[in-house]
Amino acid sequence: MNTGSDEPGEVAVASDEMGTEEVHGEQERGLGSRAPEFIKARRLLHVSWQVGVFIIGLAVVVTGIIMLPLPGPGWVVIFGGMAIWATEFVWAQLVLRWTKRKVTEAAQRALDPKVRRRNIILTTIGVVIVAVLAGIYVWKFGIVMPWKIKNQ
Repeated sequence: MNTGSDEPGEVAVASDEMGTEEVHGEQERGLGSRAPEFIKARRLLHVSWQVGVFIIGLAVVVTGIIMLPLPGPGWVVIFGGMAIWATEFVWAQLVLRWTKRKVTEAAQRALDPKVRRRNIILTTIGVVIVAVLAGIYVWKFGIVMPWKIKNQ
């Protein structure tokens, strides 16, 4: 158990990165276990609880990893598994906070008008290049449907 304290029932508290006393949504809670107090009070029960949370989170993360090449919301499921782990483990809470911060920064950058204009221009150029290459291929080789290919 890595809560930053040797005392049962205590949790480490992350400082606000802005240096202000303002508390935002999830950051109002400290880092550490979210298990009920009666579970945290008994060492064996708390370790069993953590093992169960780890196994459930691992199953969800592995399912998400399997979904990456297959149809399904792979990344969403992986982050769901990380959220399960974050109910008990400080490292998972820190990874989720870092991920949320990076996703928010990327979303803000994507909404910047200059970046959007650049992305639209690059996408248009890419589509034109692919269309020209496809046109050259069709002009040179023609279109042959798979059911009209003669035995070779």
